[in-house]
Amino acid sequence: MLECGMLERDRQTLKRRSASLLKHLMVDEMLLMLLQAEDILTGNMAESIMAEPTSQKRSWHLLQILPKRGPGAFSCFCAALRETNQQFLSDMLTQCPERDGVERHMKVDGNVNIRCHVTAHRIYTRLSDSSLPLSTPEEAAAKRARTQESMEFSLDADSPIKSPVLPCSADFYHSHCQKAYSMTSSPRGLALVISNVTFDPSVTTELDTRKGGEVDNEVLRKVFTELDYLVSLHVDLTAEAMKSCIESFSRRPDHRAVDSCVVCLLSHGVEGAVYGTDGQLLQLDWVFKAFDNAHCPLLQNKPKMFFIQACRGDEMDVGVEQIDGPIRTGSPSCEQRDAGRERQNESHPGQGGHDGRRIKLPQRSDMICGFASLKGQRISTAAMRNTKKGSWFIQDLDMALRLHARDTHLADILMQVNARIKEREGYAPGTPHHRCKEMSEFTSSLCKDLYLFPKYRLPSMQI
Repeated sequence: MLECGMLERDRQTLKRRSASLLKHLMVDEMLLMLLQAEDILTGNMAESIMAEPTSQKRSWHLLQILPKRGPGAFSCFCAALRETNQQFLSDMLTQCPERDGVERHMKVDGNVNIRCHVTAHRIYTRLSDSSLPLSTPEEAAAKRARTQESMEFSLDADSPIKSPVLPCSADFYHSHCQKAYSMTSSPRGLALVISNVTFDPSVTTELDTRKGGEVDNEVLRKVFTELDYLVSLHVDLTAEAMKSCIESFSRRPDHRAVDSCVVCLLSHGVEGAVYGTDGQLLQLDWVFKAFDNAHCPLLQNKPKMFFIQACRGDEMDVGVEQIDGPIRTGSPSCEQRDAGRERQNESHPGQGGHDGRRIKLPQRSDMICGFASLKGQRISTAAMRNTKKGSWFIQDLDMALRLHARDTHLADILMQVNARIKEREGYAPGTPHHRCKEMSEFTSSLCKDLYLFPKYRLPSMQI
């Protein structure tokens, strides 16, 4: 076999599994960056793959290139799948009956044995010391006998290795700061995360435990901490406790010295409200009111970001077949819905004049709110949540912030999240959630571009 090509066994494995890969593989920027970091792909190759119009065509393009990219391409591809939360595909490739079920060691230059472990930390100079061992042949055989659901990737709180938040450059900051909200304070702002996972069965039997919700908590805590926010996380609060917590947070004097604010609410919900653990509803309009210009003067003219992971009704989007589109599933695992959800913040027009001293502000402005699901004209839709990997919306928000906050304002980031959610499809054969769809949206009363300028510090603030 030629040195520039893939090992024949690996090439045949890809060929045999190509149909499943075309159906399930999610090719995104992170996967391609990991392969570029190991010199499996060139920049031009990655660009040509991402230029393909559909997810299926991107997958096909990548699978055409990989066999030509050297003996290490297969191992690096499998490692990149693990890093991008596609462990089930890595297992499918490495634990198939035709293989020996143990991790291969490749010979390089005739003598040196190495294992190709790709990690997101390695891309950005943070090396990982640990390997990801595969199953023994006996374990692999047992896994193959289990159902598809049991093969999904189980994501614990500290598991997967994520891409660090990419830093904003000084040049980008200076070329965009004049037309954007000020975002130079350290910390950038205060962040509040309220997540209801377990509901009191003695009060309500209709609200199931939000399996996977604890993953969302850790994801949000980590990403906003990296974005230089002081994060407060509160779990399993009654509606009244949620209200008290939000009220206390909105009145914190620390808001005076920072440039922004983040509020994340994760629970079951209905249109315009989210549930407390006691089955009582907290109205979202009250939440937005707590941060408006009248009730939270310390945040006047500063951007206030809200992210709501909850349903806005109990109608599940079963999707519509495209006339000429691929069939694919982007979330192989057990899906649930957060039946119920929230309400968009309304920006009430203010009076345009002034009293001779100051121009008045409208009651509510400088807010942006991302919702995990749509508020339709006739129905409100459900927000989907993976029981092992967390909610679709939070997963895609996390990745978009990490990769694109350095040079993309928040409204465009939320449009990218919308695009990713649009491509997702539930995978839970035999359940009502199989091939289900979701569509996120956002509302905004921002008056400038909202760049987070991650990790940028003014020279005067640097030590």
